[in-house]
Amino acid sequence: MENAMQPEETPALRKLYADFKAQHLNPLWTQIGDLMPRHPKPRAVAHLWKWTELYPLARASGDLVPVGRGGERRAIGLANPGLGGDTYVSPTLWCAIQYLGPKETAPEHRHSQNAFRFVVEGEGVWTVVNGDPVRMSRGDFLLTPGWNFHGHHNKTDRPMAWIDGLDIPFSFQNDVGFFEFGSDRVTDYATPNFSRGERLWCHPGLRPLSGLQNTVSSPIGAYRWEHTDRALTEQLLLEEEGQPATVARGHAAVRYVNPTTGGDVMPTIRAEFHRLRPGVESAPRRDVGSTVFQVFEGTGAVVMAGTRHTVEKGDIFVIPSWIAWSLQAETQLDLFRFSDAPIMERLNFDRSKVEEIPA
Repeated sequence: MENAMQPEETPALRKLYADFKAQHLNPLWTQIGDLMPRHPKPRAVAHLWKWTELYPLARASGDLVPVGRGGERRAIGLANPGLGGDTYVSPTLWCAIQYLGPKETAPEHRHSQNAFRFVVEGEGVWTVVNGDPVRMSRGDFLLTPGWNFHGHHNKTDRPMAWIDGLDIPFSFQNDVGFFEFGSDRVTDYATPNFSRGERLWCHPGLRPLSGLQNTVSSPIGAYRWEHTDRALTEQLLLEEEGQPATVARGHAAVRYVNPTTGGDVMPTIRAEFHRLRPGVESAPRRDVGSTVFQVFEGTGAVVMAGTRHTVEKGDIFVIPSWIAWSLQAETQLDLFRFSDAPIMERLNFDRSKVEEIPA
């Protein structure tokens, strides 16, 4: 179809194009290949960040950069090399390392963007969300849905780092963002083992009658590692017993859900946790939309766009839309995953292609 519907270049045609430009117009016939490709052709590229290189930089920022009003958070965004310097891990998602030093407090604020935190190592920090102090510990997945006041405080003599995930690029592109300062400190310096939200909502199969109204985002502030670990362990044990419990042979996975709806924890972000037995390789696949993984524990590899990258604890990698990828476990491989799947599904743009692994 190359050169189809392309008119002969003449002085009259050049004048027409100049007139289009003067009126801020662009003809479809010169751009259809870029605007409507046969399949997604993302500018974002598949990329891997090594935790052994990221964490020292975060620690150095803790020595040099104060936390507080103005900079607001000591967060270092992962910038996809294909997006021209924007601090976006993908066109829809933002991912950063946030570093909080000993005895430090990050002041409260709120914003329209949905946010979460995932802790790959460390403890001793509480995030206070709408006045509810939530403990942050290794393996925990913590929510800050849009327009909730939140701040953090470190009660220990040790620093702590974690990853933040937000829908900042999607919000920015669509001009939906609002931001508001809160307290210069945090509204509650208590350090309970479990937040009020957990005490109300985190009882298996039980819903409080005081909370029968569905909520857009999950009312649970923290999804604890011990529950995630137990769920994955039981899936693999059931598989050993011959029961249908895993997504593929040797591959256990769970999705964090909003208990009021059974759907995703937030309207723009999906979060999951995956565990592969040693030696297991996932089927190569492509998905519309962006996904980000962080290795929680273990060693292995990810193959993205035909290139194999070895991975270990803390490493973060992004897979843009319709890029082929698969996972390979050397040891048991535990991975946290988040994506923009709720956006793609709600708009009916979601599509996946999974290849079969030869027997």
